[in-house]
Amino acid sequence: MHAITIPEPGGPEALVWDEVPDPVPGEGEVLVEVAASAVNRADLLQRQGFYDPPPGASRYPGLECSGRIAAVGPGVGGWSVGDEVCALLSGGGYAERVAVPAGQLLPLPEGVGLVEAAALPEVTCTVWSNVFMVAHLRPGETLLVHGGSSGIGTMAIQLAKAVGAKVAVTAGSKEKLERCAELGADILINYREQDFVAEIKEATGGAGADVILDNMGAKYLDRNVRALAVNGRLAIIGMQGGVKGELNIGALLAKRAAISATSLRARPLSEKAAIVAAVREHVWPLLTGGHVRPVVDRELPMPQASEAHRLLEESGHVGKVLLVTS
Repeated sequence: MHAITIPEPGGPEALVWDEVPDPVPGEGEVLVEVAASAVNRADLLQRQGFYDPPPGASRYPGLECSGRIAAVGPGVGGWSVGDEVCALLSGGGYAERVAVPAGQLLPLPEGVGLVEAAALPEVTCTVWSNVFMVAHLRPGETLLVHGGSSGIGTMAIQLAKAVGAKVAVTAGSKEKLERCAELGADILINYREQDFVAEIKEATGGAGADVILDNMGAKYLDRNVRALAVNGRLAIIGMQGGVKGELNIGALLAKRAAISATSLRARPLSEKAAIVAAVREHVWPLLTGGHVRPVVDRELPMPQASEAHRLLEESGHVGKVLLVTS
């Protein structure tokens, strides 16, 4: 088969479309003929040499895919050759075929196309696990999403609105904020021109955000704590703004607030399977009912993965950038 390889870490040009050995499904795995994968920030870090795959995972980038089951390994039940699926991966999505643990498979939601479905696994699993399973967002509460126009952000807006929450977003342009508003965002904050702490306080009558979904990390840590409401929950899922920050414990104590930080890739198979099962139970009916939809910025041929990485680094996209095998 062909796959995107990284012979040496570097810029987008480090990605090479090359012929490699076919994967073989092991115990509890299926082989998926890939229709499409999606580009995530973690892929950029892996390309640069900063985010190696966990032990045993494919060394090729790509944390999600959609496609058809081509073979079923030993010990797998409930799935058959030819089934159309999408999947959460630890790696290997930038390829024509990938072996996937059966617990990380999802059926295609009704009304979502095979290629389009590649935009779903990573964002739905990230948002559901952090905003709902860990931070327990409830109807009537306010969620603040940093990077509202990203793949994660566009899904977080829709899921929060679907459960009856109020949504605030930050983004870096009027056009991106307008797209967030179209998806249901109530409070629009241009982080280049406005102080998100002051804006969220004003919009909530001084209360602050009940839950914050943060992709920035250190750069926003102090301001995120100040933006939280009493009993607020900060869920950190990224480090785009650095890895070390100063935390005011007194402010956290005064608000009886909580901070969590999670990632998906290195979790044990059982934890990933539990998240995928929860997404299938709670998110898939919303997709089937048309209440939530994948947001795709554009599709590119998979051999052009370097161009897709450049697009993500320029941050001009809204939603997901997909890589299509044919």
